[in-house]
Amino acid sequence: MRCRDRNDQLLTCSPEAAAVYRRGTEDLLRLRGGAERSVAAAIALDPTFALGHATLALLGHEMCAAVDVGARIADALTLAPRATERERSHVHAVAAHLRGDGRPIVRHLAAYPGDAVLLATAVPTIAFAGVTEVPAEAWAIVEQAAPAYGDDWWYAGLLAFVRQEQGRFDEAMELACRSLLVEPSAGHSAHARAHAHYETGDHRAGLAWMDGWVTGAGAGTDSLSHFSWHAALHELSLGDLDAVRRRYDAQLRPEDATGCRALVDSGSLLFRWALTPGAHDVPDLRRVVAVTSEATLHRPTTPFLALHAAVVHLALDDRPALLGLERWAAAHEHPTQREVVAPLARAFRSMADGRCSAAADRLGALQAQVWRLGGSDAQREIVQEARIAALVRAGRLDEARDVLDARLDRRASPRDRRWRDSCSVGPLGSSA
Repeated sequence: MRCRDRNDQLLTCSPEAAAVYRRGTEDLLRLRGGAERSVAAAIALDPTFALGHATLALLGHEMCAAVDVGARIADALTLAPRATERERSHVHAVAAHLRGDGRPIVRHLAAYPGDAVLLATAVPTIAFAGVTEVPAEAWAIVEQAAPAYGDDWWYAGLLAFVRQEQGRFDEAMELACRSLLVEPSAGHSAHARAHAHYETGDHRAGLAWMDGWVTGAGAGTDSLSHFSWHAALHELSLGDLDAVRRRYDAQLRPEDATGCRALVDSGSLLFRWALTPGAHDVPDLRRVVAVTSEATLHRPTTPFLALHAAVVHLALDDRPALLGLERWAAAHEHPTQREVVAPLARAFRSMADGRCSAAADRLGALQAQVWRLGGSDAQREIVQEARIAALVRAGRLDEARDVLDARLDRRASPRDRRWRDSCSVGPLGSSA
């Protein structure tokens, strides 16, 4: 009997390796812990398994797993000729993606839409940064794959995430809930539901549901800190800073995070918490730096990680680090690093220097390009929050109120309302 994956696609490996690999990919699609260990075990069982080597390289690149990415993709390319045409295409698509070229993954999915690992990779979610900078292109990739999945619970969750990005929140909620009825631990479905609650300002219901899921069906999720971040974001939006502190202490301490999650989840929460009117004694962001690799902080593999590295450098007033990131990104082969990350680091450096009016102008000019950084609207709005802070510190209170009014028109938030009211008091710092 030939070995097959969860979608009945052929695998060129031993039956033992295939069974362990399937377990690893199921964990990956559920966002459950242990995916990289199972994939590593699969190639230990069958060292000639090209797809296993490529998948492990992908997890190292995207999820900061402790993997020798270069060695794994080199082995995958060496072994690919003995595999099926689909597996060869998969391996070469991953190799290109590691070089910053996502187009081969897009072409691969047009031919093999049932390749769930690469379909997950193509869409910016918790686990992956995505392969296209245009959201509509990622949406189209998911929607065109529908015939290959039917009523698959995992696909329903991925489509739910697309629907919330499109602003079709009722559809997103229906898809997510349908998926969760079949598979209560479905991480993508829970994630889509979390975003639908947040983007509609449904903070109390969203918080209550997420609290139950994090400690219940979702307790085994590998990216659990991100779901805790979602819960904390509801608490922050409600202006309940005591609850944010309790959440941070119990679920979001950097020391307990895995991979890049300390930077992305704990770091971003601390930054936004510190900007909140009435915040005090916010935990030190140096704890995030202590558990984040030097490479991620100064030579981040994706623009999305670069955004979060820049945020931490700004929060710590680390001007040399911001300058270094700016120069590194400006010379990068990836256009988003050059065209978005470098000017973002420059704007943050202006803010760290106390030139807040200049920083606000630079961040305002950059706002239309922020979507290119990847991630979700909820994550990228941290750039807008930095701009609001810069406007307030520059004494440009009318402009700060305008930005906050637009946010409040879109989504209820006691925190934003309080922030807007504070803009009538006076500037928080100097301008330049």
